[in-house]
Amino acid sequence: MITLENVSKTYGAETTIGPVSFEIPAGGVTALVGPNGAGKSTVLTMMGRLQEVDSGTITVNGRDITGTSSRELAKTLAILRQENHFITRLTVRQLVGFGRYPYSRGRITVEDEKYISEAIDFLNLTAYENRYLDQLSGGQRQRAYVAMVLAQDTDYVLLDEPLNNLDMQHSVQMMKQLRRTADVLGRTVVIVMHDINFAAAYADQIVAMNDGRVSTVGTPAEIMRPDVLQGIFHTPFEVVDGPAGPLAVYY
Repeated sequence: MITLENVSKTYGAETTIGPVSFEIPAGGVTALVGPNGAGKSTVLTMMGRLQEVDSGTITVNGRDITGTSSRELAKTLAILRQENHFITRLTVRQLVGFGRYPYSRGRITVEDEKYISEAIDFLNLTAYENRYLDQLSGGQRQRAYVAMVLAQDTDYVLLDEPLNNLDMQHSVQMMKQLRRTADVLGRTVVIVMHDINFAAAYADQIVAMNDGRVSTVGTPAEIMRPDVLQGIFHTPFEVVDGPAGPLAVYY
């Protein structure tokens, strides 16, 4: 379980995130949703200790992340940010191998190779593992970055807008893979995303944020109501029955 208690972060004199308090249960998929500037990515990067909190505490499996060594935290929690820009030309397999660094320290072992291969196979990238990243489509490249995170073999996988720059087809494929990551591999997947319908279709829990605060936390059924959605996004919504569950339509 990841627990945030009165966590806050301040940028300059005007922008404040928090205080926020909520729990992410072990297992399943939790989606952080909300409009631009709501604070979703900041909260995620604080969970991954890529940004320091100004106040409050974040614990992972009961351990305060500020008192946990970077190497030990990297064996429990993996995070993928939006900004994935590798200057060096890498193959898919080389990229995924970076996920083993907390264990290998750069000296890849036979066991590391096993985890690398499993992550590549799981994301259906076997046919591309020797291709360079700049030879892949956007969807294939995004899957390669997710495979790198999975190869880290952590209980918790934190992803900052993994659907960014993906078309509808590749977004659906990505969400299906992340759902499988939770169901088949038993990982806890935390995703920052904008699309409330994707969150409702694939997540077990939705944490909705607005103006740097947590607006509401609940199951998709609890969130997918016109009054709740309007409170989150500040725009009128209608909820209709879709083939896979409720769909939010804004106007």
